[in-house]
Amino acid sequence: MSGGQVAALVAAGAFLMLVVVLAVPILRLRRTVDAATKALDAVGERMGPLLADVNTTVTNVNEALTQVHTSLDGVNIQLARIDAITGHVQTVSANVANLATVVTAATANPMVKVAAFAYGVRKATAQRRAAEEEREVRDTLKAQRRAARRGRKEGAAR
Repeated sequence: MSGGQVAALVAAGAFLMLVVVLAVPILRLRRTVDAATKALDAVGERMGPLLADVNTTVTNVNEALTQVHTSLDGVNIQLARIDAITGHVQTVSANVANLATVVTAATANPMVKVAAFAYGVRKATAQRRAAEEEREVRDTLKAQRRAARRGRKEGAAR
């Protein structure tokens, strides 16, 4: 055997050792890949019903959202009506306030006139009484003066 053949034989032996050493991890890796494949198959079998349930749930949520949307449309219509009613109530309350002002003015003005008339009557009556008392006092004083003059004339004539 020549030196080249011995070198080839040593290289072949080294390659065989390398293959044997690498075969063990490759076999173990094969088992790991088989376990992962089984796990993925199990997950795949379980995911089918889960996806169907999710699909059903999404369909139900979409129906509920449609109903909520319809309800909100109804609520918006009612709110628009309430806005209109509120506007009318505001107008009515403003009209009532104006009417109350007019009624107050209409009733207060005659009351003021009646009160002024009553005050005028009282004042006129008081002035009339004062004038009558003053006239009586004057008449009394005139009578006393006449009486005093007559008394002097009668005293002077005697």
